[in-house]
Amino acid sequence: MESSQISFPERFNVAEHFVDRNVTLGRGEKTAIYYGEEKITYREILENVNRTGNALKSLGIGLEDRVLLLLQDCPEFAYSFFGAIKIGAVPIPTNTLLKPGDYRYLLNDSRAKALVVSHELLPAILEVAKDLIYLKHILVVGDPAINTISFNNLIKDSSKDLTAADTSPDDPAFWLYSSGTTGFPKGAVHLHHDMVYCAENYARGVLGIHENDITFSVPKLFFAYGLGNGLYFPFHVGASAVLSPQRPTPEHVFEVISRYKPTLFFGVPTSYASLLQLEGAEKKYRLGSVRNCVSGGEALPPSIFKQWKEKFGLEILDGIGSTEILHIFISNRPGKAKAGSSGLLVPGYEARIVDLGGNLLHQGAVGILMIKGESVASYYWNKHQKTKETFIGEWINTGDYYYQDEEGFFVYVGRGDDMIKAGGIWVSPIEVENALMSHPAVLECGVVGCQDDEGLIKPKAYVVFKPNITPTASLLEEIKLHVKSSIAPYKYPRWIEAVDELPKTATGKIQRFKLRQMDQVKASGV
Repeated sequence: MESSQISFPERFNVAEHFVDRNVTLGRGEKTAIYYGEEKITYREILENVNRTGNALKSLGIGLEDRVLLLLQDCPEFAYSFFGAIKIGAVPIPTNTLLKPGDYRYLLNDSRAKALVVSHELLPAILEVAKDLIYLKHILVVGDPAINTISFNNLIKDSSKDLTAADTSPDDPAFWLYSSGTTGFPKGAVHLHHDMVYCAENYARGVLGIHENDITFSVPKLFFAYGLGNGLYFPFHVGASAVLSPQRPTPEHVFEVISRYKPTLFFGVPTSYASLLQLEGAEKKYRLGSVRNCVSGGEALPPSIFKQWKEKFGLEILDGIGSTEILHIFISNRPGKAKAGSSGLLVPGYEARIVDLGGNLLHQGAVGILMIKGESVASYYWNKHQKTKETFIGEWINTGDYYYQDEEGFFVYVGRGDDMIKAGGIWVSPIEVENALMSHPAVLECGVVGCQDDEGLIKPKAYVVFKPNITPTASLLEEIKLHVKSSIAPYKYPRWIEAVDELPKTATGKIQRFKLRQMDQVKASGV
């Protein structure tokens, strides 16, 4: 199913496309979001988006002002995201799994004037509140604290009528932060037309999403991947989304599927692996409603693809996307999925595989994947050099190494840098190393990605201990807990291996590729 060419009027506000348009087209009483016992209609979405936009305006938030969203998956996410966009402000959905220091960096780097935060996540903000240079207003979904504002009280007193800001398709609409090898995230600036491009070309063009679909996404809305799956994909066609703020344990995920009967299910390889481990799930739970299972975030191991098909009779459509490109741009197709591959190009995108000099490589050769498409971010906020390295004319350097097989399917080989993708989230080895180095027993360390028994990548640490320190099993567990308490817990090393020395360059830089080679040699039993 190929999508048609997309054109936009000279003046365009994407909130009107995803919210107002559904009411205009007669879907006002249709359920847009299933949330626990609640069924929120498109008319209620529109009214609350307008109220939120007016509430933000009453606080002095205007054109291009940033509004950071630190929210669990909930209806207020939709209200805040589209409410900010509708007044021409720029929402920034943010990872809910970070540490207070990370939020200090993100709020100061973005210069966000307002923050909308779930009350469970508020303590992490209050811990660094004195260091926040630009933040003026904290709106709390749930119970507010001193010097904060109740989100619900504020919007309830605001008007449900709002005229959209006079924006163009090329105005900044929202940012998403993408982590880098230095550990400092980069704000990828997305424009008003980007989401429509992804929704039309991938959601409709590949998945065939339609008005009667119900989507459910394990990855949360703060991810670029989850934002499409659980919000703007269904809103593009007037479908429905299931939102759940709960931790996606296998039991919970299967219960959601059984209860709401989604037709499109989105996961990451880690979630599929954990669902497969649940004893007797194929007998207890029914997946009959699901038309397509999708995987993104990291490469799907062929073993998971095969086990899922054997157990549930459904193929998993693996694909590759990125924060910078907003969503999936290479994907397997329904009924034609090929295990171990990322699939074929999504309509509307072009690809090149090149060498380090930018020269086009022949089919079958491994090289850097370059992508061209209209959903690519404009630039990284305040990161001029990194922007020049990544955004090259109409093309973006993905940093991923790929080749095309004899059938034209794209096959992932690895990253061109040292970044680790664990559970679908980028992890900087330097950040993990810094946390390890803060333990008194650690002298030096190097962190790389390592495959677990399911073929999924997790951080592994090679550690040189200080003299007279014996790396006992209890010490290694203590160090893991130390890292968990220092940085976001999902980043901790699953394995710690003691070594006498680390491979280094002449200038003293750790050669992580040699650590990866050591790991591969051990895994092969050579």
